[in-house]
Amino acid sequence: MKTGIIILAAGNSSRFGSPKQLLNYEGKTLLERVSLEALKTKHRPIIVVLGAYFKEIELKHNHSDITYIVNERWENGMSSSIVKGLSAMLNLQKDIENVTIAVSDQVSITAEIFESLMQKQISSKKCIISSAYAKTIGTPSLFNKKYFEQLLSLSGANGAKKILAENMGDMATISFDKGYVDIDTIDDYNNLINNK
Repeated sequence: MKTGIIILAAGNSSRFGSPKQLLNYEGKTLLERVSLEALKTKHRPIIVVLGAYFKEIELKHNHSDITYIVNERWENGMSSSIVKGLSAMLNLQKDIENVTIAVSDQVSITAEIFESLMQKQISSKKCIISSAYAKTIGTPSLFNKKYFEQLLSLSGANGAKKILAENMGDMATISFDKGYVDIDTIDDYNNLINNK
């Protein structure tokens, strides 16, 4: 089934104080790490949604197999970036059947995680597949086209959490042990680079 990937990278990193998408970890920016893992999969198109600091970020990220778009309404929250990304996805690939939504600061993301979401959908026949970690569920999450209309009508800061909560019966999960490792603060980053 045709599956695309949307990487959300539009936030202004308010708790961090500078664009965390550009933070360096093991020789790559956080956004580049996620992007390169997405590129290792067969999933296409891959769309990165930028917003705050988009000019600075675009200067350092220019993969020919990735489509970069700017969400001018990034201040309206994560939902606006999902809407922008999915709209662009459908323009690029009208017959897309699934979309995986990822974020740019999960440093432990791998191509295998993206592929596992797809395999779990095939085996479970569920239309939403989410990642499970630290007693919660979250990104990356795969949504079948059955949920595209709901995704396109999202608003607010919580992204697709409402859709997950309302459709638990149509959801399966994969284990992403280190999915909880994301970078929101300077302390998070310092802990990461000091291997804590």
